Amino acid sequence: MNNDRPGNRRPPSRGLHNDTGVVVRAAAASALVPVITGKGSLNDLDDHQVVARDRALFKALCYGCCRTLPRLEALAGELLVKPFKARDADIQALLLLGIFQQLYLRVPAHAAVGETAGAARLLGKEWATRVLNGCLRRLQRESAALQAEVDRDPAVALLHPRWLLKALRQAWPDDWRDIAMANNDPGPMTLRVNRRHGDREAYLEKLAGAGLPARLCSHAPDGVTLETPCDVHQLPGFEEGHVSVQDEAAQLTGVLLGPALAPRPGARVLDACCAPGGKTAQLLEVYNIDLCAVDSDAARLSRVEDALARLGLAATLLHGDATQRNWWDGSLFDAILLDAPCSGSGVIRRHPDIKRLRRPSDIVKLAQLQGRLLDNLWSLLRPGGTLLYATCSVLPDENAEQIAAFLERTPNALATTPDDVAWGRPAGAGRQLLPASGSHDGFFYARLVKQAG
Repeated sequence: MNNDRPGNRRPPSRGLHNDTGVVVRAAAASALVPVITGKGSLNDLDDHQVVARDRALFKALCYGCCRTLPRLEALAGELLVKPFKARDADIQALLLLGIFQQLYLRVPAHAAVGETAGAARLLGKEWATRVLNGCLRRLQRESAALQAEVDRDPAVALLHPRWLLKALRQAWPDDWRDIAMANNDPGPMTLRVNRRHGDREAYLEKLAGAGLPARLCSHAPDGVTLETPCDVHQLPGFEEGHVSVQDEAAQLTGVLLGPALAPRPGARVLDACCAPGGKTAQLLEVYNIDLCAVDSDAARLSRVEDALARLGLAATLLHGDATQRNWWDGSLFDAILLDAPCSGSGVIRRHPDIKRLRRPSDIVKLAQLQGRLLDNLWSLLRPGGTLLYATCSVLPDENAEQIAAFLERTPNALATTPDDVAWGRPAGAGRQLLPASGSHDGFFYARLVKQAG
């Protein structure tokens, strides 16, 4: 039998399992297959068994490849004589990883070629080594010309699908290119200091003492941004609940709900669609409230429980659908946070697989879901109470237009989002933050008060 024919597998070569570079690249290729085929996401990375010392490289390869996927695929198309068969998606992923290493990680060409080919052997596909060698060596020879050719397509140069670039351009004609560029930036690591354990100025000193320089956030009163990201276990007091990772834009939830919660100790608050729990925890850290947190995903709800346990906080956690009322005890809430399911178009830099997995039809479905959530939750709010609507989206269908439609059909709803804040920009009845390189993610907020009568 000719073991070099496509589809035939050869047992992994002896000794390759001890080659860290080869093993990590094979694992990264396997992890990327569901993403490039549109069947899975980077949320499943922890399912892949990679030793602790290699986790950083493994994640850098996976996230970096997803972040630059449109360009990598365009270059692969130029390099291949014919595309790989569907059953060889792992080899396609290896080729993309090889291109990524040469262009973005500055891995020496010989190392990128050798370790990529070695990973193909480890995956049992000896036949693919010649193809990968040929493609990556051609890229080495013709890199400038090949890159110039594929970058003539804006979708390739800006690393976004065409439909999303069109949507961004329509929504933000003066900012769409900056949004796309910010989406391609990995983004900073921002922390929320738990004020129950001290203020952020004191924590900044602890960070400096640990060799982790940082700066204060401009708009989030408990926010600190690290100059260089690190493993959370390097953060002083992380295990003891002194600090959490949360983007500055997400931390503005606490600021906007302040007028409703600060004057009412013991206020009854609902956090709908609460997972993974960052905003839940923030509200409990800052305010003396009775909080009920609901989510329809039991696995994600368990993450909320874990987060609260680490921080020493308590809330009533309920597994339920916030478009329904079968989980509700019948008592009205003083305030409701609706962190609505959305496209995630404002946090693409943290979840780059969104660019591959999201479809235009999803926006329509998500907007319909958001409308149902608003209508149902509004009836659970007491007269005079506040509902804060939040998304990590930059698309008007989910934000300003969603709230405009709700206000039109809800006579007793009054938008009160402040106009004098120093962050974001007015967007209908709410405020929009656009993702900014080196700064916050993209977010939308609208604060609605239920009028009596």
